[in-house]
Amino acid sequence: MTSLRRTRLMTRDLWVDVRWVCHNGRWIASADTPDGPTLGTGWTAHEALTAALESFDGVIIEGLLDTVSDEPPR
Repeated sequence: MTSLRRTRLMTRDLWVDVRWVCHNGRWIASADTPDGPTLGTGWTAHEALTAALESFDGVIIEGLLDTVSDEPPR
């Protein structure tokens, strides 16, 4: 199991705290949204983070993912 990664994704107008980890070959991500935490899963960290950020507009999601400082494996 990969260690839990935590970071704050930021755009000019928004920031979101996210966490992601690999467990048994699948990625699990959690994002703090205005409505509470959301979860996403995927075969890659990018898929899991994208799924966890689904409650945000698509353009915002890409902007947030572009700010991942410790780029998760795709």
